[in-house]
Parts: sequence; structure tokens; C-alpha cells
Amino acid sequence: MANYLKDIFNDFKELARSKRKENKKFFERLNGLDISALNDQFHAMHEEVFAETDCLQCARCCRATGPLLNKQDIARISKKQGMKPAVFEAKYLRVDEDGDWVMKSLPCPFLALDTNKCTIYEYAPKACKQYPHTDHSNMKSILGLTETNVRHCPAVFEMVERMKKG
Repeated sequence: MANYLKDIFNDFKELARSKRKENKKFFERLNGLDISALNDQFHAMHEEVFAETDCLQCARCCRATGPLLNKQDIARISKKQGMKPAVFEAKYLRVDEDGDWVMKSLPCPFLALDTNKCTIYEYAPKACKQYPHTDHSNMKSILGLTETNVRHCPAVFEMVERMKKG
């Protein structure tokens, strides 16, 4: 990774860390909202922020976090990669402490580091296609995940900062 990218990632990591307590309190307040109001806030902010965001300039999700893969993801990706699911699992995946399939290493082995493009975009894991989940149909059910994603995704961080001001 180029040095300027390391600096950007480190700066973001420190900024997100500095807001952790403030965000925890904010998410506790969000948890008190009804589902409809919470969805409306996040979905509007999702549209606004992603209209201004070029994820290919960052790819932090692919560099610093990894998706959970389900059996359908594994079957689809391994087929497209021309390998048996067991071979795919052995080569790319591990089971984490929660019993979920995750990538063995980061950045994601399917991230083209020079362009930040996903080399399996058309058949990527469901979790990747839905990331950062801020347009989820029930935001209340994933507030914990969203709070975590504030520390990993600059776009989610920006959404939350705007929501705090709004």
C-alpha cells in the first residue's frame, strides 16, 4: 500500500477512535427511536453520503475488514473460481471465534490492490454487496454492527457525524 494511503488509513483510524465514546452515547440514543424513524434517518443519510462517495478511493472495507461468507457464497464463488468448495475453503477461508466463515487474510485476496476493484464483484459474497448495511430494512436490528462500521468505513463515519449535527 502506498505511504499516503497508510497515512490516510491511520488518520481515519485515530479520528474514529477519538469519537468512540461520543458515538457509543449517540447509538444508545438511536436505539430509543422507533424503527421507522431510525430507518428514515439512516436511509436518507445513506443516499446523501454515497452520492458523494467513491468507494474505489478507499476500499478500507476490503483492506481492514472481511465479510462473513455463507454456504451459498462459498458455493457460488468456488464454482466461478473453478474449484471445489472444500478447496476454496482451505485456500481462502477460516472459521472465526463465532463459527463464521471469514477470509484467512486481509486485505481480501480478491481485491486488486492497484485499482481497489473487486476481482469477483459480479459474484461477491452477499455481505460485501450489502456493506456497509446502512440501507438495511431494519436498522435497529443492526445498530451494533453499524456502530462498529463507523470505525471501519469513512462513509458510515460521515453519516453518523451528519446525523449528530442534524
